[in-house]
Amino acid sequence: MAADELLAEAIEADGGAAYDAATEITARVRCGGWALPLRFQRGAFSDFRGTVSTSEPRTVISPHPGRGRRGVLERNSVRIETDDGEVVAERSDPRPAFRRFRRNIWWDDLDLMYFGGYALWGYLNAPFMLRRPGFELEEAAPWREDGETWRGLRVRFPNDVPAHSREQLYYFDERGLIRRNDYTAEVFGSWARATHYCWDHERFDGLVVPTRRKAMPRRGNGKAVRRIAVVSLAITDVALA
Repeated sequence: MAADELLAEAIEADGGAAYDAATEITARVRCGGWALPLRFQRGAFSDFRGTVSTSEPRTVISPHPGRGRRGVLERNSVRIETDDGEVVAERSDPRPAFRRFRRNIWWDDLDLMYFGGYALWGYLNAPFMLRRPGFELEEAAPWREDGETWRGLRVRFPNDVPAHSREQLYYFDERGLIRRNDYTAEVFGSWARATHYCWDHERFDGLVVPTRRKAMPRRGNGKAVRRIAVVSLAITDVALA
């Protein structure tokens, strides 16, 4: 199946009509795993509400970093503001800063918001965002796991869309639903190769969302190290606006 045909099938299966009618997606998210404690952010994003735009990379996470505050990612900038909109801290072009030594040890609240903001935007906007100008798609070899065969789509992200890595792989089951996403979490390091599983898909206002997600280290042969949960997500109360 050609890449454009697979994407069209996935968009229909995931509720493309509902997505196209929405301007925002909001969800309750509970996050676990060892990735954030690894950067001295234990307990961060344990339970929050996230709102993502469907038209551009924009995410609001509340509360962050604590009650009365919220984090905002807008394309290539990130900020912390009060619930009344007063800016408390901000950073433009945050990505290059992750190459500095300090980010290998600990992250501040703006670093964390950048990571969480772009990640959530990509999770809730996939696969629909892959239609946007600048995305490059090609069919990839299928992946076989636990008696299932998932069709592959190799994606190159445009430079103006923040993401874990420019090159990623998405795998879809026979229904056209995303079951796996392979990437490198470059803000952690070039070593942070991950396999991200999606399951328990549910329909909310016509939009199909995987309500459980878990990222695990990925071996050189493509297999996941299942005993290690890098990031785990439980997503509920999804609403479109």
